[in-house]
Amino acid sequence: MATIKLFVSAITLILLSTAVLASDVEVLHYMTSTGEAAAIEVLKEELRASGHSWKEVAVAGGGGETAMTVLKFRALSGNPPAAAQIKGPQIQEWGEQGLLTSLDSIASAGHWDELLPPVVSNMMKYQGEYVAVPVNVHRVNWLWANPDVFRKAGVAIPTTWDQFFEVANVLKSKGILPLAYGGQTWQDATFFETVALGVGGAEFYSSAFVDLNQKTLTSATMVKVFETFRKTREYTDADAPGRDWHLATRMVSNGEAAMQIMGDWAKGEFTAAGQHADVDYVCLAAPDTSGAFIFNIDSFAMFELRDSDAREAQADLARLVMEPMFQQAFNVNKGSIPARLGMDRAVFDSCAHASMDAFVASAATAQLVPSMAHGMATSSQVQSAIYDVVTAFYNSKNLSAKEAVDKLAHAIDAAR
Repeated sequence: MATIKLFVSAITLILLSTAVLASDVEVLHYMTSTGEAAAIEVLKEELRASGHSWKEVAVAGGGGETAMTVLKFRALSGNPPAAAQIKGPQIQEWGEQGLLTSLDSIASAGHWDELLPPVVSNMMKYQGEYVAVPVNVHRVNWLWANPDVFRKAGVAIPTTWDQFFEVANVLKSKGILPLAYGGQTWQDATFFETVALGVGGAEFYSSAFVDLNQKTLTSATMVKVFETFRKTREYTDADAPGRDWHLATRMVSNGEAAMQIMGDWAKGEFTAAGQHADVDYVCLAAPDTSGAFIFNIDSFAMFELRDSDAREAQADLARLVMEPMFQQAFNVNKGSIPARLGMDRAVFDSCAHASMDAFVASAATAQLVPSMAHGMATSSQVQSAIYDVVTAFYNSKNLSAKEAVDKLAHAIDAAR
C-alpha cells in the first residue's frame, strides 16, 4: 500500500481549533445532501440516547475528496476525529499508518463475523482485526427514471445501451432532456464504471479496475467503453459541468429530465421529496447490467484516541452502527441496503428489495464487483489517475477513444 501523503489545502484550516469534550464523539463525513443528512440524523439521535454528544465535521462533496484532505491534515497533525467516513482499500492505507484502533472486542461481542457477508467484513479489517464498521451497501449501477416523462413521450425505459440511445434520440426530438448529469470528476468516474460494466461485463470490469491488467486496459472492448461513454454526452445539457449529483436527481424528480444513472443514494433524494418507488420514479439496473452489482460500502473507521472517556463513546458509536434499529432507519433514509444480514425487509421499498436480491445473486454468479469510482477497487493513487483521464476525455472534443485508452493504461501503470 502506498504511504498516505499530506496534501495542504486552505479548506483544512476550518474545523481545527475547537476543543472536543471527553464524551463527544467527533465524526468526519461527507454525507451532506438532503437524504444523506436525514440518514445521519438517525445516528446522532441514537448516540445522544446513549449519553454521548455528537460533534460533527461535515465536509460537502459527494465523492469525499475534500473530506479526505481535511482528514489527512487532522490525523497527521495528531488531532484525528473519533471516526471518519473511510472505505475500501483506504482503510488498509490508514491501518498501515498505525492510526486506527481495534474494534475486535466490540465485534466479537456483537457477532459481526456472523452478521456481515465476507465481502463486507473483510474490508472492515486491517491485518485480521476490525478497525471500521459498515453502515450500508450501495449499488452503484442504477438507472433512475421519471415514468410520467416516458409515458408522455410514448417510449419505454431502456434496459440496454442500444435502447438507451434510441430512446434518448426520441426524447431529444420531443424537446425532453434525456439525461440529468453532473460534470464532476467522481460523477464522471461513476458513470464511466457503469458503462464499462455494461459494455464489457463483470469479468472485464474486474480485470481492468481490480487486477489493473494492461491487456484489458488497452483492449478493443475498453475503446468501445470510452466511445459509449462519450456518446452519452449528446443527451446532457449545457449546465451539466459542476452540477452536484443531488441537483441532477432533482431534475428527474421534477420532470426536467427523463433519466439519471447514479448509485442508490439517489433514492434518498426521491424519499426526501416525498416520492415513492414505482409511482413517482422507477429504478432499473443501468443498461446491460441487470445481473451485475457494483458495490460501494460506506463505513466509519475508528482512530486511536488518548482519552478513556472518548474511547468509550467511540466504542458505543461502533456498536450502535451495527444495531438493527440504526441499520434499518439509516438505509431507508439513505436509499441503500443494510450491511447487516437477516434484517426485516418489511419497511424497505421495491428498489431496496431488488438491490438485496441482486447483491446475493451477483455474489453467487461472480458478478459482484467493487466500485472503482468510490474507492472500493483500488488504491487512491490509481483511482485518482483514472479520474483524471476519464474526466479529460469526457470534456475533450479532440481526444480519441483509442488515445484515451492508451493514456489510461499509462496513467494506471505509473500510479501503481
